[in-house]
Amino acid sequence: MKQFILAFALSLIITTVFAQAHKVTVITNNEGVKLNVNGENLIINGMNWDYFPVGTNYSYSLWQQSDDFIKAALDTEMLMLKNMGVNAIRVYTGIQPKWITYIYEKYGIYTMINHSFGRYGLTLNGAWVANTEYSDVRVHDLLLKEVTDIVKEYNNTPGLLLYLLGNENNYGLFWRGAETEDIPIDQRKSTAGAKALYKLFNEAALAIKTLDKSHPVAICNGDLLFLDIIAEECKDIDILGVNMYRGVSFGDAFQKTKEVLQKPIMFTEFGSDAFNAVSNEEDQQSQAYYLTNNWKEIYQNAAGLGKAGNCIGGFTFMFSDGWWKYKQTENLDVHDTYASWVNGGYQNDYVPGENNMNEEWYGICAKGKTDERGHYQLYPRAAYYALQQVHKLNPYANNVTADSINAYFSNIQVTKEVLKSKGN
Repeated sequence: MKQFILAFALSLIITTVFAQAHKVTVITNNEGVKLNVNGENLIINGMNWDYFPVGTNYSYSLWQQSDDFIKAALDTEMLMLKNMGVNAIRVYTGIQPKWITYIYEKYGIYTMINHSFGRYGLTLNGAWVANTEYSDVRVHDLLLKEVTDIVKEYNNTPGLLLYLLGNENNYGLFWRGAETEDIPIDQRKSTAGAKALYKLFNEAALAIKTLDKSHPVAICNGDLLFLDIIAEECKDIDILGVNMYRGVSFGDAFQKTKEVLQKPIMFTEFGSDAFNAVSNEEDQQSQAYYLTNNWKEIYQNAAGLGKAGNCIGGFTFMFSDGWWKYKQTENLDVHDTYASWVNGGYQNDYVPGENNMNEEWYGICAKGKTDERGHYQLYPRAAYYALQQVHKLNPYANNVTADSINAYFSNIQVTKEVLKSKGN
């Protein structure tokens, strides 16, 4: 084991020495907006990725485990991601830079590093504050320091794609819990705290760009709420990231972002659970159906294809089921089937007045129980195989047109992918 660790550490050092950080830019022309990496256009075929064995929750960190444990986990899951055509993952701060480089050098997968920006609380003067007040000067100073610290840690890391700030922090202005639930309807139009939030986002973006001129900065917004304030206060961000769950279609998201903000749109979260709240059983076909249609719109709205031309890609939510998502500290060994919120966009199991969104079932892979080493096995669902077909298409390829995209997606047979997943 000592020999393995020594050899692995040496390989990481050698890789880091010879690898180079990437120059990532946002390029706008008459066709639209594209993300460009070292001179090559890149559509983001991304995935929200984490590693939580059954029986653990948000307090667990893969990055605090031994190097051999981390490497074994990455080698299993990054290979699966590579085989389905994923080229970028969304990961929260805590990952060491060497692993970002390892993931890129071995599997060709970039990392978008995500700082939560006080979304789930922070520590002020030694005391934990659950709800962040962005107009507080102490919050201002703390978050700017944290952001500049992560840039100093990651900015020369080969495999780094871009920086993402927050996680639908606008919802946190009135949705106080960390667990997903219905957004309070009567507070949707409230702008209290919004200006302070987006002003601070912009300051953070400027601070990042002072230290790192090679990687774009995005914010993560909950849908398009407060888009007008974003346009007013966040003029220095490069990309609008959105967590958007609208069902089979994103609707006016592309055109509205183009008209109001004039920034590229990137889907930081979107997807569907794989559980049917009506039939009370796993529903792989519906999940694959929603995801393929979402990706079709993402590709259709890429630059040069006749629509909005402002979409640079997205990150599917998510790679594997989170058995801890409902209640978060209870029943961690139980795959809960309780639907905690309602969304009428997902008509396959929507009943008026009833919840239909199952937080513990969003994985495009089902998760097995934890083994004696602390690892687990994944079982691809139909959505995995459907997205494998989706990501074989490059919307920037010379021969791709709006018509060819329609034809390509019409040939993706969700029923066939369901049959394939039955073997798992």
